[in-house]
Amino acid sequence: MLKKTVLVNHILFLFFGITVFACSSDNTTDPVDPPEEKLNLAIKIPAGANSWVINNTTRDADVIFDTGIHNWTNLDDVIRTYFKTESKGELHVGLRIKSPEGTSKIKVSVGSESKELEISNSEYKTVEIGKFNISSSGYHYIEIQGMSKPGTYFGDINDIFIGGPAASSVTFVPTDNFHFGRRGPSVHMSYEEPQGKDIKWFYNEVTVPEGEDVIGSFFMANGHAEGYFGMQVNSASERRVLFSIWSAFNTDDPNQIPEDYKVLNLGNGDDVTVQDFGNEGSGKQSFKVFNWKADTTYKFLLKAEPSVNNSTDYTAYFFAPEVGEWQLIASLRRPQTSTYLKRPHSFLENFVPSTGFMAREVLFGNQWAYTTDDTWVELNKGTFTADATASQGHRLDFTGGAQGDKFFLKNCGFFDENGTAGTAFTRTLSQDAPDIDFSSLKVP
Repeated sequence: MLKKTVLVNHILFLFFGITVFACSSDNTTDPVDPPEEKLNLAIKIPAGANSWVINNTTRDADVIFDTGIHNWTNLDDVIRTYFKTESKGELHVGLRIKSPEGTSKIKVSVGSESKELEISNSEYKTVEIGKFNISSSGYHYIEIQGMSKPGTYFGDINDIFIGGPAASSVTFVPTDNFHFGRRGPSVHMSYEEPQGKDIKWFYNEVTVPEGEDVIGSFFMANGHAEGYFGMQVNSASERRVLFSIWSAFNTDDPNQIPEDYKVLNLGNGDDVTVQDFGNEGSGKQSFKVFNWKADTTYKFLLKAEPSVNNSTDYTAYFFAPEVGEWQLIASLRRPQTSTYLKRPHSFLENFVPSTGFMAREVLFGNQWAYTTDDTWVELNKGTFTADATASQGHRLDFTGGAQGDKFFLKNCGFFDENGTAGTAFTRTLSQDAPDIDFSSLKVP
């Protein structure tokens, strides 16, 4: 009986021992996978206000809208969304995206890292793209390119989401500044006026360095309280010298200006177009199509003096070394104003939003004022300022200052150098007063 009991116990021990061993073995060799870490996508960047089709600016307006990226049909389109961070390290990226026609395949890149993924959701959904590493603070971009599509287009993107350690402080353009934010910040240099004297003539020289003559650039040389005068890049095939005077009547619609407030054309030079303008104030503009060149210095001369019936006459002349003489642009009379030239300044702006991701720079040199006591006074002191897009912190790619005997202005392009608005600069004196025979200038 004892032997039988021992045998049974031995069998039971072996049975339970094997069972326990088997359970222990299963737990060791087949662990439960930990849940995948969810990305931190706390920051929403509006895709429309911060993105460009960088390899085809003529398509940009067909793809980028204030609501995001739409009509995205071209395999060759390279779309970049720009933002600035104050930190470096791991960056988490996601897209609010949809692909209503079926499954699209896209590639998303940050720096040298790329991730490919398929998008099949037909309604908007926040899709996690992954983690990337950025090695420095400053401006960066997320690049998106389509790889394959089921139908006409790849899909639509409303927002870009980022997060992670690199996104502790981020700068980008909000949707409510879509137009001016994509144009980029405008920058100005205001020249110190001679004390106690009235300015009758304002002279300035402008040089655009090679490669800085980007489409949409306005290199404005002779600005003042009532208008502006400079040169533009209007398209790949057209450039202009532009001179404009605002009406004293405050409106963006030139059709609303009363007759006694309308700017009058007293006469213009050869091949100069004179017409009304609006949208950013209203008045009269004149321009001459002229194929000016980079790395060439052009001269601008503007006269302002009180005229009849409480008005002021402004007359603009342009000197191109290719022509070799001063050319009259136009003489425009501004009613309800009696003044000499006030607030002489220059500025640099981009008026084509599709090129707002491209940097541009200009040099202004040898500024002089000819006063009513028939004296030339050199203007070698200036104050750097910037527009609301800059002051509100939406775009920080702007700077300006003095380099030797010239002032410079630079904007757009998402470079990391940043100027401080309100800073005063002094350029080296040229002591090279303009040699101009005013009596020989063509008059209307």
